[in-house]
Amino acid sequence: MGIASRTSLRAWLRAPGSLSRRLARLGERFEVEVLRQAVTPLRAQERLALGLPRRGCTVVREVLLRVDGVPLVWARSALHQSALAGPWKALKGLGARPLAHLLYDDPRITRSELQPRRLARHGHTRRQMLKQWRQATGAEASAQMLWARHSVFRRGGAQLRVLELFAPELAGVSTTGPLASHCAGISKLDDSRSRRAG
Repeated sequence: MGIASRTSLRAWLRAPGSLSRRLARLGERFEVEVLRQAVTPLRAQERLALGLPRRGCTVVREVLLRVDGVPLVWARSALHQSALAGPWKALKGLGARPLAHLLYDDPRITRSELQPRRLARHGHTRRQMLKQWRQATGAEASAQMLWARHSVFRRGGAQLRVLELFAPELAGVSTTGPLASHCAGISKLDDSRSRRAG
């Protein structure tokens, strides 16, 4: 595991296209664990990104992305509640399928530029992640888990914001390298975790 910084995670923070498909190349089994899907009040950052008024509610979907059982990314998607009755209604039935099934197979969907962001260590988003990570994995998330990226997808006048927060296990790992080398790296990571737990 490397040191998680904007430099060591640069490849992941800037990688275009589907993050799920890139992660799936790292191992034999890629999984999406849905942690929460609910209607919540708008947060300032999401309201800003979605261009919404101060009032209203947003639908959020928070997930953990795992490769061969190892949690590597925590992600949160948010859209205005009204969009579920319109362009983004398929989100309701997505279940444990990757969001990529909606975002990258429809030519009508456009994406904003990727924006790297260092989360506030004690901010609301990171506190939410820490709580869910602990509940889902039985372990504490790394103190280095601070670097994320976000972007906005648009379809039919409705916007969907996606934030992806990276575990330090991805620091220095290529997004396009040979499958075998990725599998070896993830396998070693799993083995080291097992030894620490033993």
